[in-house]
Amino acid sequence: MQTHSSKTRLVILTVLSIVLEGCSISDWYNGYYVERSSSISFDKERDAYYNAESPQMKELRSKNQEYCLELSNKPENRVARIGFPNGVWNQPMYEQCMEKRGTPTYGAYVSEQVKKRDAERRARGEIVL
Repeated sequence: MQTHSSKTRLVILTVLSIVLEGCSISDWYNGYYVERSSSISFDKERDAYYNAESPQMKELRSKNQEYCLELSNKPENRVARIGFPNGVWNQPMYEQCMEKRGTPTYGAYVSEQVKKRDAERRARGEIVL
C-alpha cells in the first residue's frame, strides 16, 4: 500500500515539474533569447550600413557627428527630463542635424525605408489609411 501511494506522488510531482519547466523555457525563449537575437541582428545591420560607406563619406560623417553632438549637447538645447536637473542631450536635434548635413543615422535610414515601403503598399491598396 505504501509503495502505491509513493508512486502516485512521484507521477504527480513529475508531471508538475514538466509543466512548470515548460513555462519557464517558453518565458526564456520569448524574453531573453528573442531580445538578445534581435539586438544582435540589429547590430549586424547597423554595422553593415556604416561599413558600406566610402572613405569620404566616413570622414564627412565623423565631422558632422562632432558638430551635431556639440550642438545637441549645448545647455540651451538640452531636453528637460525628470531626475536630470541639467537635462539630457537632444537626440531628435542630433538626428535632424545629421540628416540635413547629408549623413543620416542608421535609425533615420531605417525609418525612411519603412515610410517608402508603406507608401508603396498604400499605392497598391494593401494598406488603407
